[in-house]
This record gives sequence, structure tokens and C-alpha cells, in this order.
Amino acid sequence: MSYPYLSDALKALTGLDIPLPLPTFGLCVVGAMLVATVFFRRELQRLRLAGELRPVKPRPRDDSPLPVEDKRGLDEFVSTFACAVLISGVLGARIFHIFEHLPQFLADPWPMIFSRSGLSIMGGLIVGTFAGIWVVWRSGLPLRPVLDAAAPTMMIGYGLGRIGCQISGDGDWGTVANMALKPDWLPTWLWAQTYDNNIYGVVIPAPGVYPAPIYETTMALLLFGLLWAVRRHPFSKGWLFAVYLLLAGAERLLIEQIRVNPVLEFIGVRATQAEMISGVFIVLGLAGIALLSRRSPPAGKPVPA
Repeated sequence: MSYPYLSDALKALTGLDIPLPLPTFGLCVVGAMLVATVFFRRELQRLRLAGELRPVKPRPRDDSPLPVEDKRGLDEFVSTFACAVLISGVLGARIFHIFEHLPQFLADPWPMIFSRSGLSIMGGLIVGTFAGIWVVWRSGLPLRPVLDAAAPTMMIGYGLGRIGCQISGDGDWGTVANMALKPDWLPTWLWAQTYDNNIYGVVIPAPGVYPAPIYETTMALLLFGLLWAVRRHPFSKGWLFAVYLLLAGAERLLIEQIRVNPVLEFIGVRATQAEMISGVFIVLGLAGIALLSRRSPPAGKPVPA
């Protein structure tokens, strides 16, 4: 069962039919961003105390003197970073979705532009990352330590955001489930779902399709745990972000094998948009790991988080 709007979930839980047209996907994305921001701020604080990150200072306004309080500066930077990534990520997700379905867009553009569904998560990651890099550059912070701090938080944000895909039934489900391959010990709902009342209004016949968002949330949370566990790595700055690129690309490439997405052709390569982007992520991640897998000199005595 799907709950595209908050009123749907409320009615299912309490029986109350109250009009609350708030999209559950959007609420989950905001929640995921808030959780990711908590971890991001915590890791930046650790890096700063360990001497691996210069103190954050807000940019001066008008002729006012430059503030020097670290705590205020760090909070201001994190808030600006999170807002820029969230807004640009949503725009990027919509733009990449349009490119992925270009014939439908050209035939009837307005419904796709203003639809509450239809987002490319990979597009959101790419555009959101570039927006975050721009904020870092404007703030005068060293880029690679900030990217390392963002790596685990991007993974947990991605995983929690996928919960919104599952709840709302936004079309990010998988192909028709092969029930003959289902292990006996696995609950049926973890193998096949029909996503009744999904936001698209699509009727999925039994036995249903693979609940791909559940698999992605599970994998992303496990990968977050891995990235968080090795965040105190001894290698050069930027190494952890390279590992994130490799893991994020491999995760999406794997799940794409049971996803329904249009196949595109680019310079002789036939693949889905997500497969192409995942391939680029994997190559960049491997290259970054190879270049940055050397021990960096200690910046100072580490302070436990």
C-alpha cells in the first residue's frame, strides 16, 4: 500500500479523513536532510578540533567587522550548505528526469515540469554536490576535508530519502518479481509489492514488483555505517569521498538491474541514465582512491568525537 500524501498515512493509521495535501516523499526528503545535517555538523566539528579544518568565519555583511566566533560560523556554514544542496538537488533531480524522458517532455512539457512526482535521484546528487562545492568555495574552506565530512552524510541522506519513494509509491519500484526465486524464509512483502494507491495511479497486477526502495535504503544505511566507521582514515584528504563515489556508483549499478528505466544511447553505449552515471562514479572513485591512498601527515592531536 502507498501513501502519497500525509492525509493518506493519517487515515491508514487513525481512520481520520483530514485533508493534509503534504507529499510524504517531500517530508521524507526534508527529514533525511535534517538527519544528514546533524552528522555533517558533527563531523565538521571533529575535523576542526583535530586541526584538519580551518575555523569557519561568516562572510562580512556591508562594512561590519568579520565575526570570529567559530561556533556561530560553523552553524551558519552548515545551514547555508544544507539549504543550497537541498534546493539545487531537487532542481537537478527534475532536470535529469526530464532528460531521461525527453520524448515525453517534448510532446507535453508542462505536466512533467510541475508534476509532484518524477525525480532522478542521481541528478539530484550531482547538482547538489556541485552546489555544495560552490558554497565551500565561497566560504573559503578547504574543499577535500569538507567532501570527506559530507561523504557519510550523503549516503545516509540518500538511504533515508528512499523511504519516501517507498511510502509514496513514486514509481521507483523494480521489475516484475520472480516468485520462483524467492527464498522461503523471506517475507513476501520484501520480495514483491503492488504499491496500491501509488501517486501515479498505476495498477500493478499480482504478485507485484520488487520493492527496490527498501533494498536501496538497506544498502545505503549499511554503506553509511562503513563510511562512518572509517572516517578517521589515515590517507590523504578526499580519500573518503572517493570511497563514497565508488560505493554509491556500485550500489546504484547493482539495483539498476531490477529497475524499470528507459535505455538511452550515448556515444555508442546503450544503458539507462543511472547506469551511465554510476559508471562515471565508479571510475572517479577508483581514480581518487588510487591517487589519495597515501598517508597524510598528522594535522594535530585528534580529539574524540
